[in-house]
Amino acid sequence: MPNQAVNQEQTFLIDLLRAAYQNQEIYPILQHNLSKLNDNLALMLRKWVSERFAQEPAKGINIARVVVKLSTIIQGFEQGNPASNLEIAIAGYETVLQVCTREAFPREWDIVQQALVTAYQQRQQIFSRNMAELREQTVQTQSQINTLTEKLQQELEQAKLQINDLTTVITQLEPKKVNSEFKTEITSLIAEFKDLKQRQICVEQFTTTANVSPKIEQFNTAIFYDIENLTMGRNNPNLNFSLKEIQTNLEKTTLVNKIAIQCAYADWSDSRLRLLKNEIQELGIEAIQIFDYSHKRNAADMQLAIDVMELAQSRPTLQVFVIVSGDGAFAALAKKLHEYGKTVIGCAYEGQINRILKSVCDRFIPIPAPQIQIPTPSPSLTPLKRG
Repeated sequence: MPNQAVNQEQTFLIDLLRAAYQNQEIYPILQHNLSKLNDNLALMLRKWVSERFAQEPAKGINIARVVVKLSTIIQGFEQGNPASNLEIAIAGYETVLQVCTREAFPREWDIVQQALVTAYQQRQQIFSRNMAELREQTVQTQSQINTLTEKLQQELEQAKLQINDLTTVITQLEPKKVNSEFKTEITSLIAEFKDLKQRQICVEQFTTTANVSPKIEQFNTAIFYDIENLTMGRNNPNLNFSLKEIQTNLEKTTLVNKIAIQCAYADWSDSRLRLLKNEIQELGIEAIQIFDYSHKRNAADMQLAIDVMELAQSRPTLQVFVIVSGDGAFAALAKKLHEYGKTVIGCAYEGQINRILKSVCDRFIPIPAPQIQIPTPSPSLTPLKRG
């Protein structure tokens, strides 16, 4: 059955591309296949386009134009899941940049870049809206917990009063000096006393749990990944690191309750980052596209700092900010976050974090330094010694 479902999705994708190429109506096809407009289709589109570019490079630009046309239509499609539709469109735009380079096809490149900017903005709006709904649900849940806790506190006080009254009565009654009728009453009072005492213990335990659980479930952390710093530059990028491992190590710290926001800053049109793009999608990390990256080396750092300060001021529930970078330029950002009462965690390669940045962070989590593999010469190429 899984293979059959995959085949159906592949057929659906080919039908969409063929309809776009032949200028057919695509909306009716989308309306009859809403369940297939999902993240799997986005991944399948990336894979299909990349394979076709490799197999038919001469037809690359024509394929790219069809994919851009289809992506534009799906981006504007209002039915189904808007977030999934947007991810499919973004997948198409990002993939065609393998062919539509600025040097070879400047007009097409400009169109795709403008479409990507709009798509990224729409994705940010959806993300912000979802976060607002989540905050509203959290507020409602907290209100319900507060109401329940207040009622339980009242019941606890009543139980304490009843226990005090019963204690007084039992103390006054001396079993050795009363008749059988009083003995029966004392036995009943003792049983009621034990029941109330047990209720008091249960109420106190539940009240404690109710007061603690909102803190445990609070989404209090935002993580920002400086991808250029992790790849150690752009000329020969190092991809020998795991974002999943970084995320897992952060979640183990006592400062991090739950992760609310994750953003990764890079020029995601670089085909060498393809493996990273797959991982960030799996981890729910938002890819922040930085344009003209090679010409403005500080563009990612500036955008990261702007986003951090905007969130620090607009999201009071965010108390922990994680900067995954060893760049000393972020030391000033960490100090500014402290002025807003925020906690800063630094995360970078061992031995490659700026000492000033490390000193101002409230906690530092090291990433194992990547091992540089030095190729060993083949025995067949070793020069022979002449006797």
